[in-house]
Amino acid sequence: MDTLGFASHDHRHCISQALGAAEETCSAQGLQLTPQRRRVLEILLREHRAMGAYELLDVLRDEGQGAQPPTVYRALDFLVSHGFAHKIERLNAFVACAHPGERHAPAFLICSGCGAVAEMPSRGIAQAVRAAAGELNFEVSRMVIEAEGLCPACREARA
Repeated sequence: MDTLGFASHDHRHCISQALGAAEETCSAQGLQLTPQRRRVLEILLREHRAMGAYELLDVLRDEGQGAQPPTVYRALDFLVSHGFAHKIERLNAFVACAHPGERHAPAFLICSGCGAVAEMPSRGIAQAVRAAAGELNFEVSRMVIEAEGLCPACREARA
Protein backbone atom coordinates (compact mmCIF):
# COMPACT_ATOMS: atom_id res chain seq x y z
CA MET A 1 0.00 0.00 0.00
CA ASP A 2 1.50 3.31 -1.09
CA THR A 3 0.94 6.11 1.33
CA LEU A 4 -0.21 9.46 -0.02
CA GLY A 5 -0.22 10.84 3.48
CA PHE A 6 -0.08 14.59 3.51
CA ALA A 7 2.20 14.79 0.46
CA SER A 8 1.05 16.99 -2.38
CA HIS A 9 -0.19 15.06 -5.37
CA ASP A 10 -2.33 15.41 -8.50
CA HIS A 11 -5.69 15.48 -6.76
CA ARG A 12 -7.69 15.21 -10.00
CA HIS A 13 -5.81 12.01 -10.79
CA CYS A 14 -6.54 10.44 -7.40
CA ILE A 15 -10.25 11.36 -7.71
CA SER A 16 -10.40 9.85 -11.20
CA GLN A 17 -8.49 6.75 -10.11
CA ALA A 18 -10.69 6.18 -7.03
CA LEU A 19 -13.92 6.64 -8.99
CA GLY A 20 -12.63 4.27 -11.66
CA ALA A 21 -11.74 1.67 -9.04
CA ALA A 22 -15.20 2.01 -7.46
CA GLU A 23 -16.93 1.63 -10.83
CA GLU A 24 -14.77 -1.35 -11.73
CA THR A 25 -15.38 -3.07 -8.38
CA CYS A 26 -19.13 -2.46 -8.56
CA SER A 27 -19.27 -3.81 -12.09
CA ALA A 28 -17.27 -6.92 -11.20
CA GLN A 29 -19.31 -7.63 -8.06
CA GLY A 30 -22.75 -6.71 -9.39
CA LEU A 31 -23.06 -3.75 -7.03
CA GLN A 32 -24.98 -0.61 -7.89
CA LEU A 33 -23.04 2.62 -7.66
CA THR A 34 -26.17 4.77 -7.82
CA PRO A 35 -25.88 8.45 -8.73
CA GLN A 36 -26.37 9.38 -5.05
CA ARG A 37 -23.66 6.97 -3.85
CA ARG A 38 -21.32 8.16 -6.59
CA ARG A 39 -21.95 11.82 -5.74
CA VAL A 40 -21.23 11.23 -2.02
CA LEU A 41 -18.00 9.46 -2.96
CA GLU A 42 -17.06 12.31 -5.33
CA ILE A 43 -17.59 14.86 -2.56
CA LEU A 44 -15.45 12.86 -0.11
CA LEU A 45 -12.73 12.49 -2.73
CA ARG A 46 -12.86 16.17 -3.67
CA GLU A 47 -12.67 17.40 -0.09
CA HIS A 48 -9.84 15.03 0.87
CA ARG A 49 -10.80 15.27 4.55
CA ALA A 50 -13.23 13.62 6.92
CA MET A 51 -16.80 14.83 6.59
CA GLY A 52 -19.83 14.13 8.73
CA ALA A 53 -23.10 12.97 7.23
CA TYR A 54 -24.80 16.32 7.83
CA GLU A 55 -21.90 18.18 6.23
CA LEU A 56 -22.33 15.97 3.15
CA LEU A 57 -26.05 16.63 3.27
CA ASP A 58 -25.40 20.39 3.25
CA VAL A 59 -23.22 20.05 0.14
CA LEU A 60 -25.90 18.02 -1.63
CA ARG A 61 -28.58 20.56 -0.69
CA ASP A 62 -26.38 23.43 -1.93
CA GLU A 63 -26.17 21.56 -5.23
CA GLY A 64 -29.96 21.49 -5.39
CA GLN A 65 -30.32 17.82 -4.59
CA GLY A 66 -33.15 17.18 -2.18
CA ALA A 67 -31.25 14.59 -0.18
CA GLN A 68 -32.48 13.56 3.26
CA PRO A 69 -30.35 12.15 6.10
CA PRO A 70 -31.35 8.50 5.49
CA THR A 71 -30.24 8.84 1.86
CA VAL A 72 -26.78 10.06 2.87
CA TYR A 73 -26.46 7.44 5.62
CA ARG A 74 -27.42 4.66 3.19
CA ALA A 75 -24.86 5.94 0.68
CA LEU A 76 -22.18 6.06 3.39
CA ASP A 77 -23.09 2.55 4.60
CA PHE A 78 -22.67 1.27 1.05
CA LEU A 79 -19.36 3.08 0.52
CA VAL A 80 -17.91 1.89 3.85
CA SER A 81 -19.14 -1.69 3.56
CA HIS A 82 -17.54 -2.04 0.12
CA GLY A 83 -14.26 -0.33 1.01
CA PHE A 84 -14.72 2.91 -0.92
CA ALA A 85 -14.76 5.02 2.25
CA HIS A 86 -13.75 4.65 5.87
CA LYS A 87 -15.41 5.87 9.05
CA ILE A 88 -13.18 7.94 11.30
CA GLU A 89 -14.50 6.97 14.71
CA ARG A 90 -12.80 9.83 16.56
CA LEU A 91 -14.60 12.40 14.42
CA ASN A 92 -17.79 10.45 13.66
CA ALA A 93 -17.05 11.32 10.06
CA PHE A 94 -16.10 9.65 6.80
CA VAL A 95 -13.19 9.86 4.42
CA ALA A 96 -12.77 8.41 0.94
CA CYS A 97 -10.48 5.42 0.80
CA ALA A 98 -7.05 6.32 -0.57
CA HIS A 99 -6.54 2.77 -1.82
CA PRO A 100 -9.86 1.50 -3.18
CA GLY A 101 -9.78 -2.01 -4.55
CA GLU A 102 -6.95 -3.03 -2.22
CA ARG A 103 -7.66 -5.24 0.76
CA HIS A 104 -6.27 -3.34 3.72
CA ALA A 105 -6.97 -2.15 7.25
CA PRO A 106 -5.48 1.32 7.44
CA ALA A 107 -4.59 3.44 10.40
CA PHE A 108 -5.52 7.11 10.24
CA LEU A 109 -3.56 10.25 11.00
CA ILE A 110 -5.93 13.10 11.85
CA CYS A 111 -4.69 16.69 11.79
CA SER A 112 -6.21 18.62 14.69
CA GLY A 113 -5.26 21.87 12.94
CA CYS A 114 -6.94 21.59 9.55
CA GLY A 115 -8.93 18.36 9.81
CA ALA A 116 -6.99 16.58 7.05
CA VAL A 117 -6.93 12.81 7.36
CA ALA A 118 -4.32 10.49 5.87
CA GLU A 119 -4.28 6.72 5.67
CA MET A 120 -1.16 4.83 6.62
CA PRO A 121 -0.34 1.13 6.65
CA SER A 122 -1.19 -0.49 9.96
CA ARG A 123 -0.02 -4.08 9.60
CA GLY A 124 2.86 -3.71 12.08
CA ILE A 125 0.69 -1.82 14.57
CA ALA A 126 -2.12 -4.35 14.32
CA GLN A 127 0.29 -7.25 14.79
CA ALA A 128 1.74 -5.60 17.90
CA VAL A 129 -1.73 -5.00 19.39
CA ARG A 130 -2.85 -8.57 18.65
CA ALA A 131 0.32 -9.98 20.19
CA ALA A 132 -0.07 -7.85 23.32
CA ALA A 133 -3.75 -8.74 23.55
CA GLY A 134 -2.93 -12.42 23.09
CA GLU A 135 -0.57 -12.26 26.06
CA LEU A 136 -3.61 -11.20 28.09
CA ASN A 137 -5.67 -14.04 26.57
CA PHE A 138 -7.76 -11.49 24.70
CA GLU A 139 -8.81 -12.03 21.10
CA VAL A 140 -9.16 -8.83 19.07
CA SER A 141 -12.20 -8.92 16.78
CA ARG A 142 -12.17 -5.32 15.57
CA MET A 143 -9.51 -2.66 15.67
CA VAL A 144 -9.55 1.04 14.81
CA ILE A 145 -6.24 2.84 14.82
CA GLU A 146 -6.43 6.62 14.76
CA ALA A 147 -3.79 9.14 15.82
CA GLU A 148 -4.39 12.86 16.22
CA GLY A 149 -1.68 15.49 15.72
CA LEU A 150 -0.53 18.14 13.27
CA CYS A 151 0.06 17.64 9.56
CA PRO A 152 3.26 19.09 8.01
CA ALA A 153 1.46 22.24 6.74
CA CYS A 154 -0.07 23.02 10.15
CA ARG A 155 3.24 22.32 11.90
CA GLU A 156 4.98 24.68 9.51
CA ALA A 157 2.31 27.37 10.03
CA ARG A 158 2.83 27.19 13.80
CA ALA A 159 6.62 27.42 13.56
